[in-house]
Amino acid sequence: MSYTGHYTVLKHECVDSLIEKAPLDKKSYYADLTFGGGGHTFEFLYRNPLFNVRSTDQDPDALKNGNERIQKEQMGDRIKLIDTNFVHFPSMIREHSPEVFADGGFQGILLDLGVSSHHFDEAGRGFSFRFDGPLDMRMDYESDEFQTAEEIVNTYSEEELRRIFEEYGEEKNARKIAAKIVTERKEKRISTTKELENIVFHCYPKEHRYGKTNPSTRVFQALRLEVNRELEVLSNTIDQLIPLLKVGGRLAIISFHSLEDRIVKNVFRDASQKTELPVEVLTKKPILPSEQEILDNSRSRSAKLRILERVETKKDKNKYKQ
Repeated sequence: MSYTGHYTVLKHECVDSLIEKAPLDKKSYYADLTFGGGGHTFEFLYRNPLFNVRSTDQDPDALKNGNERIQKEQMGDRIKLIDTNFVHFPSMIREHSPEVFADGGFQGILLDLGVSSHHFDEAGRGFSFRFDGPLDMRMDYESDEFQTAEEIVNTYSEEELRRIFEEYGEEKNARKIAAKIVTERKEKRISTTKELENIVFHCYPKEHRYGKTNPSTRVFQALRLEVNRELEVLSNTIDQLIPLLKVGGRLAIISFHSLEDRIVKNVFRDASQKTELPVEVLTKKPILPSEQEILDNSRSRSAKLRILERVETKKDKNKYKQ
């Protein structure tokens, strides 16, 4: 499956921050743990010939597209693209790239938690209700490690469905939608995006069905988070990334969902209060996309960027404490 175009969210804000303290006369290493279309990764490479990047992605389409682009731009000596979920990165990177730690660690690590435009624009991936396609939603559709959205919709109990719609989608009609799904699947297995969208649509009062936001938005979002266990993976990974930074190195995370941003904010705050591996949070409030970026790409509007820096010693009073 070809990889469609992808807008790189907060590209300059991320890269500018992560390269700010990079030395001018020797190699610096960066990690882009959500390669996607490669926008952030290649921006690092374009900025300085001494920058090297270790990138990861679990999406077969992104990996295929990425390796083709690396070859086309003859960047194979400066980038390694690793096929893995970023949760495994801390445990495997020392084996893949010991040279990074001979230099003290990464100058910058980036996590962009957004779903690529490719996922929404390819009907076969099942992320979007705009097209009729299979209810899949797995980032790595070749892996059996994760359940598909179809399996969840057709096997979870009514109470489990209600929970994920409420917690991950903040869906006010979660109870009614979960009950309707259970009723409908007794008659026929729910297998496509349009079948699910139709169920959700008719659970909304008529006066709320044609608003600015499609009624299915929150349910599809909740299923995506559940399918890929995104909040669990994020919670388990952030603390493990900090030891990979060199002193002066920075960790930047872009989130698009209030629950993700809350996790990032709280983990950053907790890390800044520890005495071992001292860090400082550089973003008292998250960095948001500019008005121009939102005009260029409406999907950027919910993005929030938070950054922390590993430091030699903590200040007596952290003026960035949240």
